[in-house]
Formats: sequence, structure tokens, C-alpha cells
Amino acid sequence: MKALQERAQTVLNNNFKEGFSIPCAKLYPFQWFWDSGLIAIGFAHFDMQKAEQEIETLLDAQWENGFIPHIIFHTDTDTYFPGPDFHRSDLHPQSSKKYKSTGMTQPPVTGFVLEEMYRISKDKVATLKYIETVIDKVYDNHNYFFTKRDPQNEGLVYIYHNWESGTDNSPIWDDIWDTMDPPEYTFERRDTTHVDAAERPSKREYDHYLYIIDIAKEHNYSDEKIAELSPFLVQDPLFNAILIKSNQSLINLYELLGDYSKVEQLKQWQNKSVKAFNDKLFDEELGAYIHYDLRNEKPLRYLSSSSFAPLYANIPSKERADVMVKVMMEKFGGDQQYLCASFDPTSERFNPKKYWRGPVWINLNWMLFKGLKQYGFSEIAERVKQDTIEIIEKNGFYEYFDSRKEMHKDGTAGYGGNDFSWSAALLIDLLND
Repeated sequence: MKALQERAQTVLNNNFKEGFSIPCAKLYPFQWFWDSGLIAIGFAHFDMQKAEQEIETLLDAQWENGFIPHIIFHTDTDTYFPGPDFHRSDLHPQSSKKYKSTGMTQPPVTGFVLEEMYRISKDKVATLKYIETVIDKVYDNHNYFFTKRDPQNEGLVYIYHNWESGTDNSPIWDDIWDTMDPPEYTFERRDTTHVDAAERPSKREYDHYLYIIDIAKEHNYSDEKIAELSPFLVQDPLFNAILIKSNQSLINLYELLGDYSKVEQLKQWQNKSVKAFNDKLFDEELGAYIHYDLRNEKPLRYLSSSSFAPLYANIPSKERADVMVKVMMEKFGGDQQYLCASFDPTSERFNPKKYWRGPVWINLNWMLFKGLKQYGFSEIAERVKQDTIEIIEKNGFYEYFDSRKEMHKDGTAGYGGNDFSWSAALLIDLLND
């Protein structure tokens, strides 16, 4: 395992630029929000300075309203579409004047990442001092979500674009695309010049993606207008679980720092969110959490790896967790499957090779491992961990992996970008757990 860990460190060091990491060369040449957070966890094990820089650079691109964009364009390159000229973050009056970025966000991992860095740190005093310098910015980000992204004041925040979910082309969104008829866009894809088009979203899916951005741009990325007009408006269990997990981490860290000025507000958000999450997003019949389409006021009743992510945030009761894990093992845990496919392997929409339509992703496995362990499912947690190590050993540090065991015989079941940063970072954390 030592050799594997050293290879993982090499991947991280190679992808680290000036103060931030790219997810991987060619395919993703900029800084991504949730990638950066998860990458910092890996760096914390062997280079705390880089972990801290990663978070600092990310927070340096924060907007005046607390928003953190999902991509920060540090360099000019035409290897990625859509780039800064399409996104036009400058349309928002409070956007960063220093960095070009997108006008959408990603799952807010920063709170729990700071707590993970503290847990890993060999010099807790120094790490706590560092956390003190950045924690208020993370609080501002949470404040943005709870005040700008919850139009019905329920305690659940919306995402207005599938890219904000982190699970970009999940089959869950197919139902929303059916309600839309965007124009045909003319553009040159860059991703398919780097990886097989069979692993990527289709041209028609991209038309939907660009159309949603165009609507947001038309209204200068106003949250109020987006809530009113965006055809895509979803309460996502993964996104909200990550916000809840990060919220709890902020409470823990502020208490460690002896600063109670924001703790009461964080606890109010927390109680309201957890209650709304359990009341609204749990599907009794399916036995797991699901997405809710806020625009069309209807539940999106599908099982995905996001359905089980709330375990990581300690959201379900023990009884509910028992039900969820039973469902996960019945549907996702067969002998011929690696845990955990990103979409229900029993569904006709399942595609084990295509992006978020079925492959295994290391970041979700990492969260599931932590969540299962928290609830005492140590054997299943261990299986998730061993499956994760095995697929990386067999294929390398890919972006995502085929969930079918039979495909892993010749080391070609890793897909998307290779030498992928968070696959390396989270493997380091798993190996040290």
C-alpha cells in the first residue's frame, strides 16, 4: 500500500499549480470548488501548507455575497468549453473583481474539509490558528445558501443547474429535460477530444446545460430571478447533506476556537435543515432519500449514490439508516458489483460507463465509508473501502470506474480523466484511516 500512497502523492503534486490544484491535466485545467476541498484532505496528510493554500485560493475567489463559484478560471486556455467568456460572472454586481468564474456553485464541502484538516493535523495548534483565519468566509458561504437559496424558507436549499449538484448528467435530470425544449446551440466540445464521447454527456444534454446558464445570465445571475424563472430548480439530497455536514463542522470548530458569536445561528439553520430534510426528502416506499423538483413541485423518485449520502451527515435515525443500508445492499451491493454505483443498477437508465449514470466515484465512496462507519455498519464500510482500493489498484487514479466487476480484468475499467486529483487525495485518506 505504501507504493500506492506514493503514487497518489505524485498525482497530487503534479496537479498542484500556483496555490491551487486542477482536477486533472487537459480535461479540467482550472480550479473546481468541491474538488479543491477534497484535494486539501489528501494534502493534509503529507503537505499541510498546500492543503491550506488550496482552501485560501478557493476562498479568495468568493463573491461579496458569500457565494463561491464552481469553477475559477485562473488561466486563459481554450481546452475547456464553456469557458469564462460564456459564463460572464462579471454580470453579477457582487462577483469577484479578481477572478473570472462561473455563476454557479457546487456542494459546499469547505466546512467539513476544515474539520478533516484539523483531525489529520500533527500540529493542532497551528492548524486551528489557520482555521481561525478562514472560517468566517465559510460561514458567509453558508449564510448565502440559507438566505438566498431557500425561497420558501424551508431549511432546504435549491440548485439551479445540474452542474451545481456535482452529479452532472445523472439520469435523475432526464425528467427535467423532458419539461424543457432548449434551442440547438452551435459550439465546439473540448471534453470529447480528451476522452471517449461514450463516457460523456450528449450534445443535446449540453444544449440544456447552456440554456439554463443563458437564462441566469439574462438576469445577471440574480438569485431571486433564478428562483422565479429557472426551469431547473431542485432540492438535492447530496448537496443539502454536504451543507448540513459542513454546518455541523462549523459549529464544532467555532466551539473549539471559543468563538460563540455565530454558533446560535448555525444551530438554528441545522435544526431546521435536518428536520426538513427528513420530512421532505425521505421516500418511505423506496427506503432512501430522493431529489425534489421544486420548479414542477414533484419528487424525483430514483435511487442513486446521493440517496445514501445523508449517512455521512448523520441525518437519518438509526432505524432509517438500517432501512437505507438494506436497500443499498439489495440494489447496489450484488456479488458482481463494486460498491457503490452512482445510479440504481436495476434501472433501465443505468449505464455503468457513462459519467454519473452508473459508474463508481471515489468521492461518494469516501463519504459512504465514513457514514456507514458512523452508524456502526463496519463490515459494509470495510467493503466500500476495499472496493475503492481495489479498483484504483487495478486501473489507476481515474475520475470514475465501471461498477461491474467483470470489466476490471485488464485494467481498462477506469474512465474520464486519468491521474485525477480527488481519487488520489481520498485514497490517501482511506489508507490512513
